[in-house]
Amino acid sequence: MSHQDNRFEIAHLARAELLTPVPEKTEWFFTELLGMYVTKREGQSVYLRSYEDPYQWSLKITEAPSAGLGHLGVRTTSAAALDRRADALKADSVNLSWGENEFGYGKTLHFQTPDGHGVSAFWEVEKYVAPPALQSKILTRPSRKPLKGVPVKRLDHINLMASDITPVRRSFERHLGYRTTESVLNGNVEVGAWMTTNLLGHEIATMRDSTGARGRLHHLAFFYGSLQHNTDAAEMFREYDIEIEVGPDIHGITQGAFLYVMEPGGNRIELFGNTGILHLDPDADTKVWDFNDFDVGLAIGGAKLPPTYFTYGTGGTLSAEAQADLSRLASV
Repeated sequence: MSHQDNRFEIAHLARAELLTPVPEKTEWFFTELLGMYVTKREGQSVYLRSYEDPYQWSLKITEAPSAGLGHLGVRTTSAAALDRRADALKADSVNLSWGENEFGYGKTLHFQTPDGHGVSAFWEVEKYVAPPALQSKILTRPSRKPLKGVPVKRLDHINLMASDITPVRRSFERHLGYRTTESVLNGNVEVGAWMTTNLLGHEIATMRDSTGARGRLHHLAFFYGSLQHNTDAAEMFREYDIEIEVGPDIHGITQGAFLYVMEPGGNRIELFGNTGILHLDPDADTKVWDFNDFDVGLAIGGAKLPPTYFTYGTGGTLSAEAQADLSRLASV
């Protein structure tokens, strides 16, 4: 199958697992402030979904010593597409494994990006069916909009930090069929890439980790349908002492409205307002931004992204150089 064809093999980003040292507080953030429903508790994990997510869960919160990404999960467009994606990984000698023990999902392919992020792919899913009390009169909505917090509609996208984003981007393109819609270059160094397999502006992004760490999470994003919701959420976060990193504003890249906050466990969460750009052109060129001249790409409205936006991430592992630097500092 050609690269041009394999972009139709992945339907969408379906789920993500966040690790947190304070699971009760992280659950409170997502349920009380963002209005997500709990669908199951099991061991050290709790499973949640937004009111327009189609499956049993889109977010898994798992207790861990520190914050980070457990894995991200994408659904293929068919069972055969899942097998073809496994063949593409095997052809490049990528280590993979199969499992079938995750609540709400069937046969699942597991592997890692070249930087160490956990990725899962699957076709078999259990569609969410709301109990009578949660059924919506809007037939295209899997469950009723909750009267709690400022509720998010669905999981939208994920941004991965990487020590070298080029092999990560190429893996998503070659092995899963993503196409890169926008990128950022700093000279000849690729420092950002935004990718999609459908009409959305992006579902997977990756940015260069300036600390040299590997496999870290930059942010997980949830979708609001209105710009006003980002403002409403910002007011709510101020009232409940949730750290706002930057926003609300609108990115030039993807044209999505943004608000970045830190959930109590330490993971960065983006509230992504309005639809952003829709990629209707099937063979559009990648739009390349210059790192030295892309203020508009960061924030159309002029918001200044703080240094933490480019350096802070969760999970992953430090490079040998970064670890040596920390050891030297500790000995001073």
